Order: sequence, then C-alpha cells, then structure tokens
Amino acid sequence: MAAVLGVHHFTSSQQDDSTDQQRSIEESIKQLVPDSYADTVDSAPGGSDVNAASAVALINSVEGKSRQVATDLDRQALIASVQSVSSDAASVQDDSATDADFSEPEYDSRKDSPATLADQIDAKGSSADDWRVYTVQPGDSFTGIVSANLGMGYSEVMRLLKSAPDSKTRSTMTNIHDGSTLSYRLNDSGDLVGLRIMNSPIKGVELTRSKASNDFAFTNVSGKVEKTERLFAGTVNGNFGESAQSTGLSSSEVAELTKVLAKKMSFHRQTRDGDHFQVLVQSDVVEGVPVSSRLMAAQYEGAKANLKIVRYNDSFYTSDGKSLEPSFKRYPFIGSYRISSPFNLHRHHPVTGRTSPHYGTDFAMPSGTVVSAPSAGRVVQVAYNRFAGKMVVVDHGDGLKTRYLHLSRPLVKEGQQVSAGQRLALSGSTGRVTGPHLHYEIMVDNRPVNPMRIKLPQGGTLSKTQLAAFQQKSQHLLAKLDDARHGEAYASTKSQKRPKGDNS
Repeated sequence: MAAVLGVHHFTSSQQDDSTDQQRSIEESIKQLVPDSYADTVDSAPGGSDVNAASAVALINSVEGKSRQVATDLDRQALIASVQSVSSDAASVQDDSATDADFSEPEYDSRKDSPATLADQIDAKGSSADDWRVYTVQPGDSFTGIVSANLGMGYSEVMRLLKSAPDSKTRSTMTNIHDGSTLSYRLNDSGDLVGLRIMNSPIKGVELTRSKASNDFAFTNVSGKVEKTERLFAGTVNGNFGESAQSTGLSSSEVAELTKVLAKKMSFHRQTRDGDHFQVLVQSDVVEGVPVSSRLMAAQYEGAKANLKIVRYNDSFYTSDGKSLEPSFKRYPFIGSYRISSPFNLHRHHPVTGRTSPHYGTDFAMPSGTVVSAPSAGRVVQVAYNRFAGKMVVVDHGDGLKTRYLHLSRPLVKEGQQVSAGQRLALSGSTGRVTGPHLHYEIMVDNRPVNPMRIKLPQGGTLSKTQLAAFQQKSQHLLAKLDDARHGEAYASTKSQKRPKGDNS
C-alpha cells in the first residue's frame, strides 16, 4: 500500500521536465518515509512496507495518468528503487521517537475520488504465507484483475486461459462472482507465480508457475471442511415455522424440517401451543463459515402427534426403521393390461394423422376399471377437456405428479388427500379417443417423463442387515435429542481434510 500512496504526490507534479523524470519518481517514492528521516535513504525508519505488488500499482498509475511524461519509464528500475527504499528502511530500528517526531498526515485527494482496483486489492486483501487475498467486487472480471494488477498483459492472460486443461477449469477461472476470492503470489520482480481462485468455499483451482518452463501448472484444490453438529430445542407458540426459527435454526433448515415432518403429520390439524420439539443439524464449515447444513434427527412431542425421525443413507426413517418416503407403484391399477400406445415424443396420432408427442402411456382396458393412486398425495385438479376428457391430477410431493385422462367417472375432489392404493376414478373413453383406455402420465417438476422407465421412489422398511446398522446409528442420534430435551448443551466438531487435487 505504501508505494501506491506516493502516486498522488508524483502525479501532482506533472510539470516536471522529462529529463528529471527518474529523479522525480525516486523522490516521490522517498516521500513515503517520514520527514524526520528524509535526508537520506539510509536513515529511513524500520517498518516501512514497500513491496513489488505496490510498485507495479504505482507504475500502472503513473503510466495511466501521465502517459506523455512517462514514455521512457523503466519499470524494472522503478521496482528496484522501491525495493531499495524498503530494504534500507527495514534495516534501521529506532525506538527513541516521541510525539514531536510525528506530524499530522497530509491531505490525500484520492480519498475524495473513486477507488481504483489496485486500491481495492490493497484495502480488501490480506496476507498469509505470502498469499494476498482479494474478494471479488461488483463489476470485476478475471481478465481485468489479472491484466491490470498482477503483472500480466492482456495477451498473457489469454494464453493462460487457453492453457487450462479443460473447459471446466477455464470456467472456474473466469466465472468469478461477487464474494468469491482470488489469491495471488508475486516474486521479487513483481511477476505472478501463484494464483488460486475459489468460486466456492469448498472447491477451486490453483495455478503455479514453473521456474524451468515458465508455464503454469493447474491443480484442483479443496478447502478444509469441518462437520459441526448443533442441537436446538423449542416449544410451539402459534406458527410452527416461526417457533422453529426462533430457536436459531436458519430459514433453509426450518424448511427442510417442516418438509420432512409433514410426511407423517399435519401441522394444520395436529400442532398445538405447548408442543415440544428437538432438532439435530449437521453443518459443513470452511474457515469458520457454514457452507451447507442438513437435518440429522428430530423429535416432535405433542398432544396430537408424537414422532421421531432419523436420517440414514440420505433418506429419513421413523425410529423403528420405517421409511418416510412411501413406495411408489409402477401401475395405477390392479391386474395386467396391454400397453396400446407407449410414451413417444414423435408418435403418429391415430385420430389426426399428424406427428405429435404422446406424453403418457395408454393401457387398453374396459370402461369402468378402477384407477388407484400409486402413492399418497393430494388431488390438485378434477376437470374436463374436449381432448383429454374427464381427468384427475394428483400431486405426490417432491415435484412428482400423476395425470389420468379419458376417465368415465372421477371418484375424488380437488384438495382431497389420498393414500396409496385409494380409488381415484373409473376408466373410460371420454375426450378424443378411438376406444376405451387409460392414459397415464407422470410429471417431474411439471415435465412429462416415461412412466414405464422413470426410477420411482422406493420406500418400505429396511432389511435385517440395514435395520441393525440403522438402529445403532439412530440410538446415538436420538440420545443427543434427549440431551436437548433436558436442556443439556451439546456441540461437536469433526475436521475432514480433503486432499489437495481431489476432484470429487
């Protein structure tokens, strides 16, 4: 930062003759040293911090603000001059200074003008193990930061990007965003020798310049992840979501908790003021910053509902090992019926004769055949369409919906909750059809998929081997919930060091 502060003094003296240019530059740099030690460089006090990065920032500022004066500027000579001042200053140690030795700081006009990018790097950067860290600001770009401030020309930056081993690495380098960090190392000559770009606290890419070939080697890097468990306990007072958030849970953690509990209980009908709940959350922490969290276990104790849930293999189960995810049947009926028209995005329509997508599977069946829900859900539509005929749509949660067309008679109403296997309708031949059949669709996030090929949710209970492992884990987690219920504080941290170069 010290060398950059000399820019104002130098640029305010543009009337100096070009023949005295180098002398003016060196005198400007020496202004960094307090007046009482300005007689000679050798008498400069210790603690002056002038580095090559600041020298480069000074040169860039000089060249930009006084191009007509600095046409013959010797960059390397100026860097050497700055390093000379810094080196000599650091060799002197004088503890005898008094208040009289210090004067009021001079006015710096840069404080009243927009900060340059070099100023931002000095102001926002921090040093650790020779690395300087810059947090990306709005409007920054990778090319702009590197070419303007890190000793590389634009063409060099382009060659650097071209040398990236793959498009994913190149994308990591260029797709920087506000808040991501860019760390760099410079050698004594101000050349970039190391660069680390972290687009997330966990993953990034590091570049290291080879002394032999002068080329950069690329390595994927990962942050040090600590897994921290946190316990929360609360009492329902009005809205459950607000009650949960008042315990310290984040909005996303409350959303996951309510989504999971809602699979087995109704907040509208079963929650009461005074009900108690305990929650165990595990978070991934990188350098003290939480980057993700997940619900591990929860317990709800109330007048109308009692429920314990545990995460196991990224799915949730009740304390006795029953899955919260109900099994989803492949066919919405009992028996076996021929597929008369499969899912086909380029089907030749039997009525219109045109090529048009067929978003479902047609089963040839007699009118009046019972159509049942393949899984629990909520009826979101019961309607009639001149093409689809009478139809029913059921939302099964987690972005999964089913549609049933050409029905003769719906047996449910909109808004009705249905259980797996419950009767939804009777098949028929309403709408534009050539004969009686059931048109069955499955949609994921409102996009139709092939009902016969989609991987459906698998619920049910665990096998004997899985159940034994689940019980061992669940006992450990549920014991922590008991600690929260009895007001005992609990916290644990587990570090996980991902190896450098890990691509996982």
